[in-house]
Amino acid sequence: MTLVTLHDKTEIETFLRGNVALHIYSLGDLDPFFWPYTQWYGFQQGGQLQAVALLYVALSPPVLLALAPPHALDALRALLTRLVPLLPKQVYTHLSLGVEDIFQPAYNLHSHGIHRKMILANPTPLQNYLTPDVVRLTADHLPEIHALYAESYPDHAFDPRMLETRQFFGLWRANRLVSIAGIHVYSPAYRVAAIGNVTTLPAFRNQGLGKAVVATLTRSLLDSVDDIGLNVKEDNRAALHSYQKLGFVVVDSYHEMMATTP
Repeated sequence: MTLVTLHDKTEIETFLRGNVALHIYSLGDLDPFFWPYTQWYGFQQGGQLQAVALLYVALSPPVLLALAPPHALDALRALLTRLVPLLPKQVYTHLSLGVEDIFQPAYNLHSHGIHRKMILANPTPLQNYLTPDVVRLTADHLPEIHALYAESYPDHAFDPRMLETRQFFGLWRANRLVSIAGIHVYSPAYRVAAIGNVTTLPAFRNQGLGKAVVATLTRSLLDSVDDIGLNVKEDNRAALHSYQKLGFVVVDSYHEMMATTP
């Protein structure tokens, strides 16, 4: 039973494709656009991978994705038991439910809530929410994008570099950007994408703007990927309902936590 660092994309991809819905973010991070900012760890038993964790270091603090289906939780726990002593002093974690205790007492944990993983199961409803005034965003829109996130979503994970994917869309009202949807990961090479950095100014919510930008984004993504997922906080009932209307379904739950050494 061994903790190993992983460098072979094919080996990692083969493991992750055993559960695409759960690992869609990690699959996307195999893309050359994201790969240089990744560190991969595996737990092997009998020479076979039993669990995989990803540390994404492009953000500050870095983000740890450590997820497994119920039947593989013991392997994930074994991986984390060996990995936790090697992690940075602060790390934002996405953890399968039931492994959080492994981080203590080495880390203080601050919960950011239980989240649902969703995946696009039926693209047909998207056409009901497409509107012609949704605009593809570019680096020219950065001032408006930053202003929107500062007011409406200060804890965003937006990196201006992501605009290079051409998979960010927005809506203007009253001469300002009021709604936006984009990606966390996007890989035509691996045929996956994860929607993220979605927000609408509070004064413009409940008008269908969020569904419009997400529908346009999703329709655009389907030109180059097969599997589209997203994460949404469990208690955000409005967002869950909106995504379900667009054709997404819940496939799993996990816990987002900030881990900081005392």
